Amino acid sequence: MQFGFTLKPEHTFRDTMELARIAEAGGFDYAWLFDSHVLWRDPYPLLTLIAEHTTRLRLGTCVTNPGTREPSVTASALATLNEICGGRMDLGIGRGDSARRVLGKTPITLANTEEAIRVIRDLVEGRKVVYEGTELRLPWAGTWTLPVWVAGYGPMALGMTGRVADGVILQLADPDLIRWFASQVREAAAAAGRDPDAIKVQAAAPLHVAPRDAARERTRWFPALVSNHVVDLVNRYPREQLPESLTGYIRDRSGYDYLHHAEVGSSNAGFVGDEVTDRFCVIGEAGEVIEKLHVLADAGVAQFNVYLMNGDEREQLEKISQEIVPAFSGAVAG
Repeated sequence: MQFGFTLKPEHTFRDTMELARIAEAGGFDYAWLFDSHVLWRDPYPLLTLIAEHTTRLRLGTCVTNPGTREPSVTASALATLNEICGGRMDLGIGRGDSARRVLGKTPITLANTEEAIRVIRDLVEGRKVVYEGTELRLPWAGTWTLPVWVAGYGPMALGMTGRVADGVILQLADPDLIRWFASQVREAAAAAGRDPDAIKVQAAAPLHVAPRDAARERTRWFPALVSNHVVDLVNRYPREQLPESLTGYIRDRSGYDYLHHAEVGSSNAGFVGDEVTDRFCVIGEAGEVIEKLHVLADAGVAQFNVYLMNGDEREQLEKISQEIVPAFSGAVAG
């Protein structure tokens, strides 16, 4: 199993670079930044600085969307960053949640997302594309390939991921749900004539090493964040098509304030109980964390992406580097 970490771009650029250096020295493989340009700092200047101050970490957005960032602009940014960092960029992309909703806009369609993935990847990898009736090419790009990770939960999103992506981003750490989602991606890949085992599964969720009660209070915001996507799913699909373990906890949800998105102690999480927090996150003392991560690896998780935004980022990053990552140097996704 590989490890990544995701930050909200709320830190100073010096703190962001320092966290990236600690993670790289501690055995992490990926560094990701949220892309919600109104709530937090723009991720691309920060990714540039991280690129300049690391040598091994792969870098990307978790996740951007093609509604707030036009695809050719994203392609040019990623191709430029590949030049800076020697080809270490990945594209993490979805339909758009907070970045769109704080603008008063809804997520864009899956069809537009799929087209954007094609355009961004082809441009970054140096191929010509026809986009909105115009032929485009980045004549200076094309030295490196661009791995694409798609974030999504619904059957249509997972089907699209299986058709076009290199990896799926699943924002939760429930092993049974991971298996359920991943099976849909692999079925779609096989139907599209692709190797289903070539698509990597990323579980993206908080990991907090501390006594369980304290860790719950640091991570309870996360199931509240996920609930935004679950609400979209239950409005789109019959409930019987979705697992109760995914949808059941939103019954007491009254709303969501995006100005307190991914925030420890936010009232957004008032409806979230201990059971769902334990399932959706990886929390507890080091031994408990390692045990659950092994279960996730057996469920097919190739990368665990630590949502490092619980208020004590440096301390947790050092704990994870020292106590958790070394236990997985030889672990392989099941």
